[in-house]
Amino acid sequence: MNVIFAVAGVVIKEMYRRKDFYVLLILTVVITLLMGSINFFDDDKIARYLKEVCLMLIWVSSLVIAISTVARQLPMEKENRTIFPLLAKPISRAQLVTGKFLGCWLACGVALLCFYVFFGCLSFSRERHWFLLNYFQAATLHWAMLAIIIGMALLGSLVFAAPSSNGTICFVLVAGILLIGGYLNRVAMQTTEPGRSFVYAIYYIIPHLEIFNVQERMVHDWPLIEWKYYALAILYAAAYSAVFVFFSCRLFRRKALS
Repeated sequence: MNVIFAVAGVVIKEMYRRKDFYVLLILTVVITLLMGSINFFDDDKIARYLKEVCLMLIWVSSLVIAISTVARQLPMEKENRTIFPLLAKPISRAQLVTGKFLGCWLACGVALLCFYVFFGCLSFSRERHWFLLNYFQAATLHWAMLAIIIGMALLGSLVFAAPSSNGTICFVLVAGILLIGGYLNRVAMQTTEPGRSFVYAIYYIIPHLEIFNVQERMVHDWPLIEWKYYALAILYAAAYSAVFVFFSCRLFRRKALS
């Protein structure tokens, strides 16, 4: 475990030396504040409008940070030939992959914390209320979803040679799952065989990222999600991310590095 945490620590330091996170955080703050300076509606509508814009920017920024960070980890190690002295140390390939996953996930968690602190301050400035448990549920569900995406991108980095190709494919897959993943069962019902079985198979195989999207609940200040459903969602994310990490370890173990 010490080896895995050591690799994770290097990933976290590397991420926060880059400018991606800072640029996206500043853009989110600036765009949200500029939108808040426009007063076309009354205060209640402005507050909801601002929260919706801010959450959308947070989600887009978190996806950019997560996918771009993990997509370049193993390919860059191989390109810079730093992977050979790294694996010459008492570290296995599985430990390296797990450390990369953990480092990217923890780094994204710190980034999300900064984003949601800003969101909480923005909400309080408009509504004069703290919904701390709601913020906690939204942020942790969001972080759990990123674990799935990081695992997916990590596996993709071992399948596709270029980080740009992997990043693009991951963005398309994530966007498709978020937008239409939850409706595939309805599409299957209106499709004839063998198309129906194929669509149903996709529906049950893909990770349903939309269940972690609680933006609407946050915008309209809906009650807390029942904790049993919250716990099930966290377990769902843990299971999918574990599957992706497992297959990444298996694939990396068999992959030639030369």
